[in-house]
Amino acid sequence: MTLMLGVSLAGREVLLVGGGLVTARRLRRFVDEGAVVRVVAPQLHPETARLVREHGATWHPCRFRARDLAGAWLVHVATGDAGTDSRVVGLCERRRVICISAGNGEHGSARMTAQLDTGDVTVAVTSTHGADPRRSAAVRDAIDDLIATGSLPLRRRRPARTGRVDLVGGGPGPADLMTVRARRLIAEADVIVTDRLGPAAEVMRGLDADVQVIDVGKRPGHHPVPQEEINRIIVEHATAGRRVVRLKGGDPFVFGRGGEEMQACLEAGVAVDVTPAPSSAIAVPQAAGIPVTHRGVASAFHVVNGQGAMEVSTLAAMADPTVTTVVLMGVAALPRIVSDALRHGVAADRPIAFVESGHTPQQRTTRSTLGRAVADAQQIGLRNPAVIVIGDVARAGLLLPDGPFVRAASA
Repeated sequence: MTLMLGVSLAGREVLLVGGGLVTARRLRRFVDEGAVVRVVAPQLHPETARLVREHGATWHPCRFRARDLAGAWLVHVATGDAGTDSRVVGLCERRRVICISAGNGEHGSARMTAQLDTGDVTVAVTSTHGADPRRSAAVRDAIDDLIATGSLPLRRRRPARTGRVDLVGGGPGPADLMTVRARRLIAEADVIVTDRLGPAAEVMRGLDADVQVIDVGKRPGHHPVPQEEINRIIVEHATAGRRVVRLKGGDPFVFGRGGEEMQACLEAGVAVDVTPAPSSAIAVPQAAGIPVTHRGVASAFHVVNGQGAMEVSTLAAMADPTVTTVVLMGVAALPRIVSDALRHGVAADRPIAFVESGHTPQQRTTRSTLGRAVADAQQIGLRNPAVIVIGDVARAGLLLPDGPFVRAASA
């Protein structure tokens, strides 16, 4: 049987006997754990030498001597010589020093695991009878795949003294477009504060029954939970020692008011971090085969909140044939946007596309021009959520021919 222990090596001395590639692989891992590393070897492989220099490890260019064990909490031996490896293992056994032998000699008192660190959880895999590193790595990787789906029970079971807030981007909608980190944070959460456009339904399945889900979603013209109250909610739960995920559609820092929520946490002394996601400004046009930049067509893009007044920079972007203008939350404001653009000299034949419910089965793309945009939007009954793309990248046939999901409005 093998007893696995979580041992902290931070600030503790680890002796590596041997200077080959095996030592290089293990040296990096020990340094990452905060260990004080010494290497004893007549020569170093170039990779080992590089790591010694980069990480400030100590190298003693000589053969192993018994006195080298002095002060070591852990010894790792891989000299390539079975006799030397066995001698080191024997000395460690007599002096009650934990020893890992990666050579062909006698096995030490410990062995390395295939390790996975996810948040504040460490998963370590090893074999109970004989080393089988490939199998251990395969099992570790399979666990990592499960973490990516958010299906492992990662929540703390003991109350924490301090909580935290993670502002998590949900991306354009489908859960499989979320990052692995986002899925892991949701699996760890005690409280999830979610938006209407976040991928809530799919990722909430399988959560513990006592995970609190708070819906603060806004709809056009209807904001039942003001932003100040959202800030108060996330801070209150975090200061009570809970892990809070503020789950947003798109990216937290792209018209998601994530900056205000981070500011509220920092002012309250609450630990906070941001997990990015594909912004709908890029991902939704992409779902319709519309690139926001394209060689020879558009070399820049301008992202606009349609609810605000048209700035001079936005009107200039609309008129510039090399710039794509992407309008979020612009359905209700479309007549004003079009009127301002035409009044400031933007060409009436400038291509425009409406992409509704991007990355969902209800996705619909309608292509038009600036001059016809308002009439075409009324004709099709344009509805939120929708992204409006203005520029030559929106013209029909740029990448894909018109088809079932790339629809051109009639003249």
